Amino acid sequence: MSKRIAIGGDHAGFEYKQKLTEKLKAHGYEVKDFGPFSDESVDYPDHVHPLAVAIKNQEIDEGILICGSGNGVAMTANKHTDIRAALCWNSELAALARQHNNANVICIPARFVSYKEAEEMVDTFLSTNFEGGRHERRIKKISC
Repeated sequence: MSKRIAIGGDHAGFEYKQKLTEKLKAHGYEVKDFGPFSDESVDYPDHVHPLAVAIKNQEIDEGILICGSGNGVAMTANKHTDIRAALCWNSELAALARQHNNANVICIPARFVSYKEAEEMVDTFLSTNFEGGRHERRIKKISC
């Protein structure tokens, strides 16, 4: 079974979302698009909350959120228990988010990275595994 990926964000991330969705599907991922479905202004929480719930309910394996700064989508997703959304702006951070923090959502700042950089971060995020070990006990202390 292929990995189930959720993708969403806001109008600032719409173009990257569309391109990443096509790329992921071409590489065999099952992709569920939580919107937005145009580049018209939207409220990102309307797309982030359903995505986070789908991951929490194990309907989806990992998520990709894209907005202008990446901050709004990260803050919103992290309100959900068991969601570990990491704001990343390069591939090294994407790798560390998975290796050390077992992040299950990557948040991308579309206004501050090129599409090529976003694509590289997503590739790294989806192909990197959690290291466990000493990091496991820290992960267990995140939720309030």
